[in-house]
Amino acid sequence: MKFNLKTENSITVSEVTHIHYCELAGQYRMAGRLGAYRELLYVESGEIQVKSKEYFGTLKGGQLMICRSDEEYTIGNADDAADIVVIRFECDDGELDFFSKNVHSLSPEHKRMLAEVMKEGMSVFAPPYDALGSGEMKKRSDIQFGAGQMLKLRLELMLIAMLRDSVTQNGSNDGTAESKMLEIRGYIDEHYREKIQLDNLCFLFGTNKTTLCQKFKRLYGTTVLDYINGLRIQEAKRLLYEKQMSVTRISEQLGFSSIHYFCRLFKKETGQSPKEYIKTVKSQKKRL
Repeated sequence: MKFNLKTENSITVSEVTHIHYCELAGQYRMAGRLGAYRELLYVESGEIQVKSKEYFGTLKGGQLMICRSDEEYTIGNADDAADIVVIRFECDDGELDFFSKNVHSLSPEHKRMLAEVMKEGMSVFAPPYDALGSGEMKKRSDIQFGAGQMLKLRLELMLIAMLRDSVTQNGSNDGTAESKMLEIRGYIDEHYREKIQLDNLCFLFGTNKTTLCQKFKRLYGTTVLDYINGLRIQEAKRLLYEKQMSVTRISEQLGFSSIHYFCRLFKKETGQSPKEYIKTVKSQKKRL
């Protein structure tokens, strides 16, 4: 009897360049651009804000995402500290793009696998493991036999397990629900300066509030309203700095119900009032 091999997808990690376990102090901010590498971000405790081309929202304790290669992204946190794991690696397989726009909550088994990846990483990279600088490889004589290969294999196993789990949770590879949420997010990205209501989104995209709110939060880790307001605050910061527009005009242009609500939200998101923010920016510009 002749047996034919099934066609299957696979995950191949060709290189791991950084592994860090670190505590981010309050009000931490970091921006960067990835080259040929992906960056895995996992929050052990606390929460961080992540903004990339594919994702904008909160990453909470027990959650993971993977930034795509050749992508600009920023991470930061509020007043509370956060413990995070950062793994930079090279992998060309497109299946991992799923995690660039979807937050994944790690199961106990996935956490165990991540711990094995971290322990193996300690056999490859020299301490300190809590630095966000460049990862220095240990001397060849200090590396446990096969550690580099084992590190890549353990990471591959974890990524495959997460992808399998994601397919199971969604019931199939049918991306209808995900496609609709992407369409809704694209609409918001284009129209966030206007007044957007949940009822209007439900009408335009043939859904209901419960489904919209639950699936949007599951995919992007943030509520629809918080996503809209996040875009508005980012644009408000740009208008304050580049256009030097008045607070009243910015509030009106970005569709806020009142200037008081805009100022309250701006301070909540940035820790400063609009006027305090522009003073800080101008002061920093002068020092440069």
